[in-house]
Amino acid sequence: SHRPEKELRKIKRPPDSARQAKQVIQRRTIYLLLLFGAATFLAVFAKAYDLTINQGEELKARASRQQTQSTPISASRGAIYDRSGTVLAVSATADTVYLAPRVIQRYAAELDRERAQALANSTEGVLPISGQAYKDLLAARMAERITAAHRRGDGGPVFLGANCMGVISRPGCYDTWFIPSAKLPRDKNDTPRRVAVVSQSGAFLLNRFSQAPEMRPAYLISMGNQTDLTLGDMMRHFSRSSEVDVIAVYAEGFKDLDGLFFARAVRDAVCAGKQVIFYKAGRTPEGKSATSGHTASLAGDYMVCENCIRQAGAIMARNFTEFQDLILLAESFSKAHIRGKRIGVVSGAGFEAVGMADSIQADEYSMTLGRFCDATRAAMSELVAAEHLDRLVTISNPLDITPAADDEMHARMAELMLEDDNIDAVVIGLDPLSPVTHTLAGSDAGDSRENFSMDAPEGIAARLGKVRKGSAKPLVAVVDGGELFEPLRRALKERDIPTFAVCDRAISVLSLYMEARLSAETLKCSCPRIVTS
Repeated sequence: SHRPEKELRKIKRPPDSARQAKQVIQRRTIYLLLLFGAATFLAVFAKAYDLTINQGEELKARASRQQTQSTPISASRGAIYDRSGTVLAVSATADTVYLAPRVIQRYAAELDRERAQALANSTEGVLPISGQAYKDLLAARMAERITAAHRRGDGGPVFLGANCMGVISRPGCYDTWFIPSAKLPRDKNDTPRRVAVVSQSGAFLLNRFSQAPEMRPAYLISMGNQTDLTLGDMMRHFSRSSEVDVIAVYAEGFKDLDGLFFARAVRDAVCAGKQVIFYKAGRTPEGKSATSGHTASLAGDYMVCENCIRQAGAIMARNFTEFQDLILLAESFSKAHIRGKRIGVVSGAGFEAVGMADSIQADEYSMTLGRFCDATRAAMSELVAAEHLDRLVTISNPLDITPAADDEMHARMAELMLEDDNIDAVVIGLDPLSPVTHTLAGSDAGDSRENFSMDAPEGIAARLGKVRKGSAKPLVAVVDGGELFEPLRRALKERDIPTFAVCDRAISVLSLYMEARLSAETLKCSCPRIVTS
């Protein structure tokens, strides 16, 4: 017989005592696990605290000693030459005599001035590495010698610097820079341009010259902290120099009243027919603080300085690239007569023609696109028809001659614009990727690039070089292409044609230059020359 289901359940249910015992065991197990976990966490935390807080500095130092090693490396200063090119000083390996720092530190406090003098006399020519007594002595002796020299009839020496790289003088045939020639080649056979670049920062000079060796300035002068000679002194000197037509200055700050002296010298230079290009650092509060730490200069108010130097006739550069570009333009067009603001634009690429037309207006300048005279329009139409491009090309300014235009058409269009009395300067875009232009560097016979060699006698480089020689107006080129076309840009620069990689940069820099040249002409005509004393 079967028992009822409710009765079976009652039989299978364990007694209450057994169930309570099981629950107690489970609770105890959980408590033990929690206790063990808390103890483990506290132990790990205590160990981590000991390693990071108590022993952190010691362990960090031990790791540093295992992973790093300091090795002093002596830098080569390079050679110094005299006027005739003879080497005056070279870098060489030599024995060094020195006094042990620990010995000096141990006994320097006990030595009086007489004993220091005696030791110094017995080690003439030795520079102690440490020991304040010896440092003070040498500094005092140097100060005495300088003071004595200043009392002479000629006033004694003046110092360039401190904290400067010195001077490169191509006319004087000397170079005090310590940059190895392997890193900064100097071609002594190149004819220097009539340009002086003066900078408070030696590295600024170095980088500009390295990026644009075609500048070839006659003088590169690093000023540093202006201990004796100041920016005003340099500007006054070059404003009267017969060896310089362009003076470029990078300034971080002026000594007291030297800013006024500098502005007067700028006006003297402009009135003498020279071009002055000026970049002022320290435009922001952060920039002012940086100039103070770099060359101990007081940057002053940027807007006041900019307005004063601009009114004195200088061309103001807004950034480093512009400073460099303006120098190149001033070098190339120092003898050019700027008559107005009318620009002629021609390009084989439609976007370039549009981009250059869009770039002729800005806060700092206002150019116009000149209107071609009837004779120029007729000559252009005839040239376009001869090339069977009359259905594609509309005679206008800007002039888009399409990628089908060859080297001859590019050069001839630029020549016609330069001959037009309604055009004051010309910018030509060469469209280097066109299949009918010679824009590649020379290569071996049989190479596919041979058909596009820029060295061809009737190639674009040779043709534009002839056009540049035949006109006194500014001619600027644009070669908008990659590294493959860098040789063409260099070839055009060697022919005294400032060349840029993008069209808006070319228009912007040329417009700034023309605007400033026109202002300088007005200044020369309307203001009497101020002679600084």
